[in-house]
Amino acid sequence: MKILIFGASGSGTTTLANEIETRTDFKHLDVDEYYWEKTNPPYQIKIPLTQRNENLRIDFMKFENVVVSGSMVSWGKEWETAFDLAIFMQLENTLRMERLKERETQRYGEKLLTDKIILKTSTEFLEWANQYENPNFKGRSLKIHNYWIEMLNCKVLRLNGATELSKKVEIVLNEINIWHHN
Repeated sequence: MKILIFGASGSGTTTLANEIETRTDFKHLDVDEYYWEKTNPPYQIKIPLTQRNENLRIDFMKFENVVVSGSMVSWGKEWETAFDLAIFMQLENTLRMERLKERETQRYGEKLLTDKIILKTSTEFLEWANQYENPNFKGRSLKIHNYWIEMLNCKVLRLNGATELSKKVEIVLNEINIWHHN
């Protein structure tokens, strides 16, 4: 079974995917690991689309049960038919931005105060992420995700990112059981 969990940054996609991997035989593949070159600081250099697709495709096909976390709307049409289940995570913007600011502080710590490049990158990321619900924003947005949901050739669940993690896991495990018994 192939599952995609996607939504705005900070909505809980990676956390849910990690928990599914921990509780099942699913392999978690985070699209950020395929999108960005490993750099220090991270998230500085994008991997070209064809290379990232090839790298993800190899790992995606290597495992029978895969849970992919992250937005793939710009990765190509092939991914619209690659999944058996998609889970769209949504979270109220203020709470989501609080999570992201906390994550940036955990990730970079003192460097947010001392390293101008990290501060600039983090500030730009937070400004970008805060545009998610803006209907005129050209980047990853609620509007684009809702459009992409219509393109997906699988069942789509909408989950609230504020729901307790154990509850979200229970919902996903139930869907996995239903899928395996059909």
